[in-house]
Amino acid sequence: MGALGYVLVPVMLAAVAVVLVLGLVNMMRGGSPERSQKLMQLRVLFQFAAVVVVLLVLWIGAGSH
Repeated sequence: MGALGYVLVPVMLAAVAVVLVLGLVNMMRGGSPERSQKLMQLRVLFQFAAVVVVLLVLWIGAGSH
């Protein structure tokens, strides 16, 4: 998972950042509260997935040494 981890971790972090920025833009423009709620839920889901991926990369990396 070494090479895959080097690609997957930044992709997951970028996904979290994109959804966060979309939510902030929606709030600043006075957008739909339902859309803000959906973006917040999506951000939390992506954050969870990112944490799981990071932990897996660290766990697998530690096992190979």
